This record gives sequence, structure tokens and C-alpha cells, in this order.
Amino acid sequence: MIHTHENGITCQDLLLNLSSYIDGDLEESMCEELKRHMEGCQNCRVVFDTTTRTIYLYQSRIERDEIPPEVRERLYSKLNLDDFLKTKA
Repeated sequence: MIHTHENGITCQDLLLNLSSYIDGDLEESMCEELKRHMEGCQNCRVVFDTTTRTIYLYQSRIERDEIPPEVRERLYSKLNLDDFLKTKA
């Protein structure tokens, strides 16, 4: 179900502006409208929370080069990626 706030902001509006909202690239007035929409729309709050958590996890992930080589070899071997190991050697 599409939720429309009294100011006319819809779930689709939130989805279209979500990236800019998260990046802080929207005008303050639009940010306020989207915040008000999310206060009354559980689905959009879930989408926003999930997206921001995913971005956080991606940005804080361990870089491949930080994994010790012997651990990487065991992992790739368990995942049947032996051919990939040969190309990295």
C-alpha cells in the first residue's frame, strides 16, 4: 500500500530521493518532508533503516588484503575456489 502524507509525499517520492537523502544532498525542506513521511510509514522506515545499515556494513567491511594469506587459502579451498587462488599467486 502506498502511503501519502498530507503534504503529498508518497513512498515513491521517498524511494526516488533516498540516495540523495542519505548522502545529505537534498534541500532541508525536502529532508523534513521525507522525515515526516517516515514517521507515519513503517515500510519506508524499514527501507531507510535497511539501506543505511547496508551502507554502513559495506563501508566498514574488512578489506581483502587484510585477511592473512593462509586464512584466505583455507577459505577459498573450502569454497572450491582453488582456480582463483592459482590466478592470485
